Amino acid sequence: MIKSMTGYGKANLEKNEREYQVEIKSVNHRYLDISVKMPRVLSYLEEMVKKEIATKVKRGKIDVFITFQNNSTEGKEIKINTEIAKIYIDELKKLAEQEKISANIEVTEISKLPDVLNIQNKQEDETIKEELLETVSQATENLVQMRLIEGKKMAEDLLVRIKSVQEKVKEISSLSTGLIEEYVVKLEGRIKEILKNQEVDSARLAQEVVIYADKCSVEEEVTRLKSHMLQFEKLLNSEEAIGKKLDFIIQEMNRETNTIGSKANNLEITNDVIDVKTELENIREQIQNIE
Repeated sequence: MIKSMTGYGKANLEKNEREYQVEIKSVNHRYLDISVKMPRVLSYLEEMVKKEIATKVKRGKIDVFITFQNNSTEGKEIKINTEIAKIYIDELKKLAEQEKISANIEVTEISKLPDVLNIQNKQEDETIKEELLETVSQATENLVQMRLIEGKKMAEDLLVRIKSVQEKVKEISSLSTGLIEEYVVKLEGRIKEILKNQEVDSARLAQEVVIYADKCSVEEEVTRLKSHMLQFEKLLNSEEAIGKKLDFIIQEMNRETNTIGSKANNLEITNDVIDVKTELENIREQIQNIE
């Protein structure tokens, strides 16, 4: 099943007074480009987040937004800056001596002074790492599901359009088979008109027909077009990322259609070629958003 490159996925996790929220938005892009916005305390996990998303998403511009609230002791440690505390104590003692006041200094009071007591987050905490990974994985899965739903709708539309192209190619093939017969009749009539009562040189006539047939034959182009369309349909049921392959096939189909248009000296075929090119352009626009 094909996937759209447009999608949105969100996941929340609350565990032991820790709250995680992960939002993922994706739009079409030639390659996989992942941008992550997350709290600084989790920044060391950014590559892990990207790798997890990359296991399930192969193409697209991916924007990831992560929020984290930690009200537990997990992943935290208390740091006392003893050097700063000593400076505070020395200065307070000096002040007490100068002002001749009591110098009863309580530890709890010192701890409240700026930069003495700090609560820091541990740089490497396995519990937080695992919980974040779980949340990212769920958000990515939700994104993929949305992309699959959108992809299914696109596949249905593309099948209808490629069937339309197939019908037009059948018409072109049918019309092209009668071109040579028409040319023979017209050429013979034209030669008789010019030569009046003289006998028509059948060998020369046959030579002209062969030259014309070689110039206007679109059999090879039609055969290649049919092959490309079968491959296109087959890819729509593929499990892999197929956007680039489909884009290449459409380019090849456009090339064959242009060649048919330049060869065919027939108004009906020309009109069919225009219809095919119009439908191929619609398909090309659609597949720009396929992973």
